[in-house]
Amino acid sequence: MATTVTVKGQVTLPKSVRDAVGIRPGDRVEVRATASGGVLIEKAGASDEYLARLYALAKRRPIRGITTDELMRELRGDPAEDPPAELVARHMKRSK
Repeated sequence: MATTVTVKGQVTLPKSVRDAVGIRPGDRVEVRATASGGVLIEKAGASDEYLARLYALAKRRPIRGITTDELMRELRGDPAEDPPAELVARHMKRSK
């Protein structure tokens, strides 16, 4: 939805947009430039409310991180399950 910027840099938010996000006369909004060259306008405090909901969700469903050793074991496999070095060396000699 397009709108025009005035000489003073003001923009009128269309009524349908204001109604959709609950912005009323006198409400504060946050305006930020995006990395893609756009402009983001949101009701002030909306991101704080969103973060609060995320934190509440995280408390209800904790996600346990893993250690570096656990990650490496996941990626490479458990060294205890690897064949003995002598067996690997014999196999390498046969395959030449």
